[in-house]
Amino acid sequence: MARAEPQVTDRILTVPNLISLIRLAAIPVFWWLLLDADDVAGATVLFGLVACTDWVDGFLARRLDQVTKLGKALDPVADRLMIASAVVAGLIADIVPPIIGITLMVREVYMTVITLGLMAWKRVTLDVRWMGKLATFAVYSSIGWFYLAEIPFLERLTRPLGWVAGVAGLILYWITAVQYTGDAVRVGSELESPPSREET
Repeated sequence: MARAEPQVTDRILTVPNLISLIRLAAIPVFWWLLLDADDVAGATVLFGLVACTDWVDGFLARRLDQVTKLGKALDPVADRLMIASAVVAGLIADIVPPIIGITLMVREVYMTVITLGLMAWKRVTLDVRWMGKLATFAVYSSIGWFYLAEIPFLERLTRPLGWVAGVAGLILYWITAVQYTGDAVRVGSELESPPSREET
């Protein structure tokens, strides 16, 4: 028997929302650890904890039947801000290679324009592609590997892993960017097309 879709509510004080807020609050701490305290190991551990808890708030929201409008907004915002912080701060601290970090940020800006433009124009969103999920996992794991490479005894292992995951992920990332662009054009043209006689 299929599980019913959880009802989305306007509640604010829920366990999943609290977890999302804690993850958001960790972002300025991450910046402080990396750029002010010069504690790369601490920043790496915090980044890993936030990344590893990415699924927790969404899982609990469904499990506890506490899916909320606020939570659906907070969860992706926390993810994107943490990842963007890790990339930008990593570029500033010379942890993330520029070719990886800048190429990633350009792609993120491009997809943000596409997504927001489609939302503003047609009030619709694009379906996530499985290749996009794979590319995201590869690229963002590569950022974690580069941070771990700042720990001396891990550098020989994690830096090569960072390059392999980063290059492979970015190739897939830009392939999916082209695919998403096609999806956006198709969705826009379908919504503009007048209904056929069979549909009326």
